[in-house]
This record gives sequence, structure tokens and C-alpha cells, in this order.
Amino acid sequence: MYKTSLPNLLDPKQREFILKMAQASGGARGYNEMADLITETTDGVALNNMWDEFSRTVALWNRQRSALVNMLTYNVSTLIENVRYPVEENFQEASEFGEPVGIRLGPAFQHGYDFKWWDLAIRYTWMFLAETSSEQLAALNNQALEADNRLLFTRIMRRLFNSTTNAATIEGVAYNVYPFYNGDSMVPPKWKNVTHAASHNHYLESGSLTLDAGDINTMEDHLYHHGYSLANGYQLLLLCSRQEGLLIRAMVAGVGGSLYTFIPGEAVGGGVFLPANSGIVGRPPTVNVPGLRTIGTYGPWVVIEEEYIPSNYIVGLASGGPDNIGNPIGIRQHENASLRGLRLVKGRTPDYPLIDSFYLHGFGTGVRHRGAGVVTELGTGGTYTIPAAYA
Repeated sequence: MYKTSLPNLLDPKQREFILKMAQASGGARGYNEMADLITETTDGVALNNMWDEFSRTVALWNRQRSALVNMLTYNVSTLIENVRYPVEENFQEASEFGEPVGIRLGPAFQHGYDFKWWDLAIRYTWMFLAETSSEQLAALNNQALEADNRLLFTRIMRRLFNSTTNAATIEGVAYNVYPFYNGDSMVPPKWKNVTHAASHNHYLESGSLTLDAGDINTMEDHLYHHGYSLANGYQLLLLCSRQEGLLIRAMVAGVGGSLYTFIPGEAVGGGVFLPANSGIVGRPPTVNVPGLRTIGTYGPWVVIEEEYIPSNYIVGLASGGPDNIGNPIGIRQHENASLRGLRLVKGRTPDYPLIDSFYLHGFGTGVRHRGAGVVTELGTGGTYTIPAAYA
């Protein structure tokens, strides 16, 4: 083993660093032996222990996605999915010898999903590891987890706000990756007595630069006439920036076309009890989405202020609950279960996997229920414009 003598003029940290550099370079003989590898951080924590810890945190991360992502999405592992929409079925008059017609789900619409690999390197080289502490490594791992959360959320937001139908090539065949209804050739299925034309569109422009109650009423209608309502087991989420949130807070039933009264939730100091015959048209703010700024309720809507929503846009969504099959957005996972979610990929040295390791996540998105979301732009241009942040 290489030995050296360092002058006492150096402080202990300088002496320790130079020794580790000499050892990692193989010493005076120029050999890089297994015994010369950096095996622990400067505060004495074994690198393999850090690898084990990071692997556990990544596994936990994959089970605990953000609250909003869980409420909006459903995991899909098939390349193409046949999604069935809500329909009504009726009893027939029975006959002595006849067999009744069996009921079934509504018509199936074939949906594709895009798919891309995303990676992030922190450059755990031996030179970096020779100088770092376990706390710094843990902080970098946390940054990677946060970056993954932001990536997933941003891609979902792009899918929500993008009104164009895209194509994904799957095994050499092009499949449509749909937005919400956008006036293309797909005719929405009939719901009760409501029929639709191929021009039916869920990307709206309000005709005004200021949000009013009529805009929200229209969005509610666009969900209801496809069967997405509280009565059918869906939670309606209204997503907005603070600019629009302040206007919604001031809405009162019977004023300015408002059908309901905004009732503040616990996140903003509300949680009031509504006495009988109070004259307030609304429901108590009993619903809060964990991890989100749920400012209150406006009629059937749970109102969420989220600064990732651009100003001058509001989004109405029907959610069946966390990772529910009724949720509007599909997240396509890899068909190989071992390649799903965020992965920490080992480096080139098997005995020390943290060195040269990196983070990898493969997924895609697509709208599953085209009638379960509606986006309104507050503008006067005549047609909906995709916000620049998610174009």
C-alpha cells in the first residue's frame, strides 16, 4: 500500500484529501487497485450503505407520488388501451320464452400513449466522493427525487393544456394520443338525452379577460353532459392560479351569475358550519386534497390553487380518486415491471454501485377519458391558445 509523509503545515482536512487522492490514483507506482477505491464518505459512512439507502428511498418514492398526480392519473402498462365510456342501460319488458339482452360497458375507444426515457446524472465520480459527506449525498438524492416529481407533473400539465392530437409509433404502427375532446373526428358517446357532434370541444375561450361565474358554469356543463358528476361518483376539481383564485373566493350565489357561494376550506382558515336556511348555496368544505392548497368549495367543485396553472387559464377535471380507473390521464409504464417508475442505475463497478450511477425514468402520457376534463382560456382572440409554458 502506498505510504507518504505530509508536512504539518497542512490542516487536517487538506492532509486527508491529499492522502485519498494519492491512494485513489494508485500511489507512486501508478496502479489503481481494488483496495485503493474510495469506499466511504468524509464523515465515515460506507458508500454501499448510501447506495442501499438511496435504493430504498427511490422504491418508496415510486409508491408515494404527489397528491395531484394521483388524483388525475391511472397507471397503464399496455401499449394501446381500449377505454370504455359511461353509458346508460335499461331493463326490457320480460317475455315468457325470451332471454333478456345482456348489458355491457359502453363503446371502446382505442387510445395510444407516448413514451420516452428521461435520465439525470449527479456524477458520483471517485473524485467527488473523496470530498463529500453523507449529508451532501442525501441532499443530492433528494434533489433527484424532486426533479422526478417535477418532470412527471410537468408532462401531465403539458397533456392537460395541449389541445392537439398527437401520434405515437408503437411497434411500427402510428396510434393517436388524444387530448380532451378537441373537435376532431371522434363523436362523443350519447349520455342520457344528450348527443354530441364531432365538433364538440373541451378547449374553450371565454371571450373575456376576466373570470366570471358563467365560465365555471359552462365547464360544469361540459363535464356533466358526459356523465362526470358527483352523483356518478366523481370528484370535480377546479385548478387555478392565485389570480383566478381570488376572484372565485368572492363569488356569491345570485350575484353576477353565480349559482353557488364559495365556501373557504381549512387551508385558508375556513371550515365553517352552515346552519339550515342560511341562504348560502354551497356545501361545507369537507374535502381537502392532501399536499395541495385546497382553498375551498364552489358548488360541486373542490377549488385548488396551484401556481403551475398559468394565469388566465382554469382547468376543470373529474377524478375518481387516487390512481382510479376513472381518472382522465393515463401514465404509460413500461410493460416490463422491473423497468417501471424511477430507477437508480448502478455504475460500472459492481462492488461500488454508487460510483457513476444515475437516475432513469421511462413513461408516457395520454388522455384516457376525453370528456373528463375541460380547459378555459380567459381571452378574446376567438380560439383557445395553448399556454407557452406547456406548448
